[in-house]
Amino acid sequence: MTLSSVKERGTETAMVSRRQFLKSLCLFSCTAPFVSGLLGSTGSDPLAPFTRKARYYEKLPGRRVRCTLCPRECRVGNRERGYCGVRENRDGEYYTLVYGNPCSLGIDPIEKKPFFHFLPGTGAFSLSTAGCNMNCRYCQNWEISQSRPENVRWQSLFPKDAVKEAQRRQCRSILGTYAEPTVFFEYMLAIAREARQQGLKSAIVSAGFTRKEPMEEFLKALDAVKIDLKSFDDEFYRKICVGERAPVLETLKTIRKSEVWLEIVYLVVPTLNDSMDKIKEMCQWIKKELGSDVPLHFTRFHPIYKLKNLPSTPVATLQKARNAAMAEGLHYVYTGNVPGDPGENTYCHHCRKPVIERAGFMIKKIHLIKGKCPYCKERIPGVWEG
Repeated sequence: MTLSSVKERGTETAMVSRRQFLKSLCLFSCTAPFVSGLLGSTGSDPLAPFTRKARYYEKLPGRRVRCTLCPRECRVGNRERGYCGVRENRDGEYYTLVYGNPCSLGIDPIEKKPFFHFLPGTGAFSLSTAGCNMNCRYCQNWEISQSRPENVRWQSLFPKDAVKEAQRRQCRSILGTYAEPTVFFEYMLAIAREARQQGLKSAIVSAGFTRKEPMEEFLKALDAVKIDLKSFDDEFYRKICVGERAPVLETLKTIRKSEVWLEIVYLVVPTLNDSMDKIKEMCQWIKKELGSDVPLHFTRFHPIYKLKNLPSTPVATLQKARNAAMAEGLHYVYTGNVPGDPGENTYCHHCRKPVIERAGFMIKKIHLIKGKCPYCKERIPGVWEG
């Protein structure tokens, strides 16, 4: 491929070839996503190769459409885009502009997502396009989640090639993550279906702000879902995330009714969602609606994006939340972003002995034998290898 250059955010950026881009996978830390790529076309519509008819929308009079992918249900005029910035109305037909043009790729330990009961100790081929249907004030990937696809660098990587690349790099799973997989639904769905055909597992890391019908279609192809439950307070969702809590809770119940593995993460933000009364209320809801065996991760906030004025979460707050959740009857509760904390380990809920020992994103030792505790033989829920 001929090298040339493209404008990006007012600067000249060197294009890279596909080989160079994929080679760069080896050069980055496994604990951080990387962004690289190229504009796939020098024509008047550089997104044309990645434009596909959207699956969920309704036509309205006057060449308008109503998107039915997420609860926002954007009503979009001709030549306009929805809130996510990656779906466009063209003469009364709705299109996704991000089918096969990821802007972030990485090989991560699956523990980074975090998934602690899904293929522990394996590598996850992770990808994302631009765009999101929320705008969290503490988003750690805001540079891509709040961008339109033409404003980030991307690489052409269609579903079959993505799965082949994941296999070539000996990853056991391929994940939609970093930004919001819901907004690149068609792309991630095709990847998950291709992955299953090739014997590779797939998962998404999502905020769960999705309508039921597309989520149910997603679940037929996926093996695991991690939901980022932002808070158990409606006002937090409105003011901090520009979203709604109720649809997320419905998504959690929909996932739990399926055969797909589910884990939940709760980022504890000081002064905003660290009320122990609310956390206990959330844990009671999880136990009642989802069951005691769904893993729950309390992770540490660090100042970023629009919330640089707040301090990092005290470790004692995470430990207090974990203890409160276990007191409410949840079996697998973790602390996250605190390397070395005992709350990173998995303990058998029956005999309380450690069955998986971790240090940060790294596995120190897996004691499980065929998914069971080696000491009391209790089954540990999850998706295990061997």
